[in-house]
Amino acid sequence: MKKSIFSTKTIVAIGIGTAIFFILSRFVAIPSGIPDTNINTAYAFLALISILFGPIAGVFVGFIGHTLTDLLMYGSVWWSWVIVSAFIGLGIGLFYKQFNIENGEFGTNKIITFNIVQVVIQAIGWGLIAPILDIIIYAEPTNKVFAQGIFAGLSNIITVGILGTILLVAYAKTRTKKGSLSYEE
Repeated sequence: MKKSIFSTKTIVAIGIGTAIFFILSRFVAIPSGIPDTNINTAYAFLALISILFGPIAGVFVGFIGHTLTDLLMYGSVWWSWVIVSAFIGLGIGLFYKQFNIENGEFGTNKIITFNIVQVVIQAIGWGLIAPILDIIIYAEPTNKVFAQGIFAGLSNIITVGILGTILLVAYAKTRTKKGSLSYEE
């Protein structure tokens, strides 16, 4: 029997993760002064979901969460950035087994590795994919979309680097470290 990639755990994670991504994007985003570009705390949570539940949950939380945010805040969807949100969830999620945070360990080496991963993925997403898709899909001016993409990328890298790391360390502390339980007579 073939194992489904959509386990009950993953579906629940997608549903709850999407709702929290939307709430954070809608109510805990900080205006930046750059048109249609906020400092967004939702990406720290997206990183957490991606590390906990893997790439399938990450891609869907990024995609659906960003789509709902755009629809309800602006009345239309900016697909280029939705695709990048999905890419970030997918990209970070691809490394979830490497971190194995469920074992209660998220020390210095894993923090450094996590931040290298998220920086590279977000730099590709916001610095290349978003601006290129903005130009292709919406015929936006090159200088505008690269400025927006670079600002969004830098602010999200910092947000995920700080808040995402704090969330992951805090979560790891709630887990029992492998081998930490011993048998008492």
